[in-house]
Amino acid sequence: MTDLQFADEVLDRLQERNPRFHPHSYIFVLQALHHVIHSLEAPRHVTGKELAGGVRELALERFGPIARTVLQHWGIHDTDDVGRVVFAMVEQGILIKQEEDQLEDFTGVFDFEEAFDLNYPWGARP
Repeated sequence: MTDLQFADEVLDRLQERNPRFHPHSYIFVLQALHHVIHSLEAPRHVTGKELAGGVRELALERFGPIARTVLQHWGIHDTDDVGRVVFAMVEQGILIKQEEDQLEDFTGVFDFEEAFDLNYPWGARP
């Protein structure tokens, strides 16, 4: 089995168990985690709040004014959904969590409308 076949099988299992999330949502959250880890001075555990912020930052960087639309297309409508994606990957053994980590760590970290539309960093307004 190649790495690509393995990745496809894992994504298929994730989507079977969580059909509301597009496979890109998992890949993007992993990329956001990588982005956050590389911004740290030293490797350490990343909190739910930090990862949600990393998703916002990376989405704005990659997708600009359509960041919210892209995330919503993938099934991510709020920071709770970021947590659901993370914990789905924990269930599949892709990510590990610490004992104190909870889905609630992602609840209400920021409002998508505010973060992506109303407070768009370059002054764009909907």
